[in-house]
Amino acid sequence: MRCLIVGGGGREHALAWKMIQSPAVETLLIAPGNGGTAAMAAATSRVRTVPVQDGDISGLMDLVARERIDLVVAGPELPLTLGLADACAAAGVPCFGPVQAAARLEGSKIFAKESMVAAGVPTAGFAVFDDAAAARAHVLARSAPMVIKADGLAAGKGVVVAGTREEALEAVDAMLGARCFGEAGARILIEDALAGEEASLLALCDGEHVVPLPACQDHKAIFDGDTGPNTGGMGAYSPAPILPDASLQAMCDLAITPIVRLMAQRGAPFKGVLYAGLMFVDGQPFVLEYNVRFGDPECQPLMARLDCDLPAVLLACCQGRLTPEMLTIRPESALCLVLASAGYPGDYAKGKIITGLDVAETVPGVTVFHAGTRLEDGQVQTSGGRVLGVTALGTDLAQARDRAYAAADHIAFDGKYCRSDIGMKGLRRLGLA
Repeated sequence: MRCLIVGGGGREHALAWKMIQSPAVETLLIAPGNGGTAAMAAATSRVRTVPVQDGDISGLMDLVARERIDLVVAGPELPLTLGLADACAAAGVPCFGPVQAAARLEGSKIFAKESMVAAGVPTAGFAVFDDAAAARAHVLARSAPMVIKADGLAAGKGVVVAGTREEALEAVDAMLGARCFGEAGARILIEDALAGEEASLLALCDGEHVVPLPACQDHKAIFDGDTGPNTGGMGAYSPAPILPDASLQAMCDLAITPIVRLMAQRGAPFKGVLYAGLMFVDGQPFVLEYNVRFGDPECQPLMARLDCDLPAVLLACCQGRLTPEMLTIRPESALCLVLASAGYPGDYAKGKIITGLDVAETVPGVTVFHAGTRLEDGQVQTSGGRVLGVTALGTDLAQARDRAYAAADHIAFDGKYCRSDIGMKGLRRLGLA
């Protein structure tokens, strides 16, 4: 099998790491990849990186034709919202990822919320605005906190949790007035703020059948204690005690399956992985949002725990023949700790030399996945805000956490930053912290 992974982050490195373990994969291409996938390519002729960007659909399809690709795996949401799966379908090539009409579940937060209402999925109350004056009036008529969301894709920065009316008004003015997110913020949602604990529920889908993956818990805020601005994710672990394995199917039936049925009824069957961001309020789940791809960094601990032939499972999703028996999961816990550049999620420097990667991977159970890195003259350098995802397996969450932090201590680059409390919410729920 000749496979192509589209994307260049930590998620894509983790997918490549798992896919190349399959003896069925003759050639694995990653476009564009990063420093970690470049190191994989240097280590084996079965892996190659190709300088085609994830938003270049025509370039990707030229690559698919030229390399006789048998399976395309879309990592990030951008190529899916631009129609990569549709282009693959037209070319007769299986693509793990939804068609453009179904990818709107992530590409438009308003579409997602309206779909939740139509499918009967529990979610926070909301109102939609495209006029700044009307949105400001709505803010002034209600009490804080509230959540302001840009409708379209905004690189993970289009959500503001406003603790005061003043903060909410600032967000409204920035999005609808100053158009800080361009067309992505031409329409906004103003949502009721839900207070509780979050979890990530991901499920594999083949257009009809839905198979849940183990629950994860992500850490969005930049600073300890879930404070500071939101990021793309500063760490994640699996399983998440807040959503035990015994509850996965029931939660999937509540949050995932109704949406998959709705998309099928609308003529846009969802094939790929559907990710529901959940908020538990006094034990009751609400869906905050949907993603139409693996989360990053949730993908890293999930790939570490996966104990089956990944390409075979993804191809089954594309071909409408997914069954629960295809998915086997290791019993261990896994935790991913993100090492970031100083200043992230704001401005940050690039080109910092990274050392200690080989030593970090001598810690038992540890794999270091690259996100914002590049390989220059044999040296790994920083090239993004989230730089590395130090991922560890352990017999339990405590051991996985200890191993990840021990490995991270071996890694150095100028401005290295990480949260010190990744996994602590899970340990507290287990009564271990």
